[in-house]
Amino acid sequence: MTSSLIITTYNWPEALARVLESVMSQSVTPDEIIIADDGSTEETKEVIRQYQGRSSIPIIHSWQEDNGFRLSRSRNKAISVAKMDYIIMIDGDMILHHKFIADHLKHAEKGFFITGKRVKLSAELSQKQFKSPKPLTLFSRGLSRGRENAFRLAWQPKLMSKTQTTSVEGIHGCNLAFWKADVLTVNGFNTQFEGWGPEDKEFALRMINSGIKRKRLKYAGIAFHIYHDESPKTLLEANRAIFEDIQINRARWCPLGINEFIAVELPQVDEFDASLVTHSLA
Repeated sequence: MTSSLIITTYNWPEALARVLESVMSQSVTPDEIIIADDGSTEETKEVIRQYQGRSSIPIIHSWQEDNGFRLSRSRNKAISVAKMDYIIMIDGDMILHHKFIADHLKHAEKGFFITGKRVKLSAELSQKQFKSPKPLTLFSRGLSRGRENAFRLAWQPKLMSKTQTTSVEGIHGCNLAFWKADVLTVNGFNTQFEGWGPEDKEFALRMINSGIKRKRLKYAGIAFHIYHDESPKTLLEANRAIFEDIQINRARWCPLGINEFIAVELPQVDEFDASLVTHSLA
């Protein structure tokens, strides 16, 4: 099994550098790194060039024009150029435990996508990570939320990971993994979403509707979230309406997705399900 690590970013080069530094220290490294860039300026490009020069792992810069918050489109563009069969996706403000990639690969399983948790850092500890980066642990002072998610076990009971296989609650795209082939069956992320909204849950719901179940990483796949102000939620109601439509119609497919970048086919479904998919395209 080969793996691509996709890191989303937008105009925060200091955070991206700290995240890339944590990737460089992984016990097991991905086969390629793709930076899904939603239109950052030259400072971010320079950080990427620096790590491209020192990394033995290919680092690909997938950039799109800055035309508002278009995270779903940026993710799709990055996924479309991924050469590996398994994709691990994080945000550019997630400092990874050195076993993060190893944990995800260990628990990868056909027929499942994987969701992980995050540990939130305080503003003070986040600044310290920029000025004098040190490994973060369960006992680090300045973990502001989710300290229990920093506890790692070398093994994870299978029953614990499969207790919410059809639930989309608590899903965040900042710590998510899936098979590329499965993403294509649902047409990737829904680019109808612009601005902050439940695009991660909507993507996961279409995966579940298509028969791909959820697997939770608990006490594994640890990542630490760098503090920042929350994004504006001016388009939240419109984005919620998109999610609710997918819920009601049990759709597996979105009309505007990764098909913008690569050819994908509408999945063959029975007559009943086909009517649901067609309704979601209307």
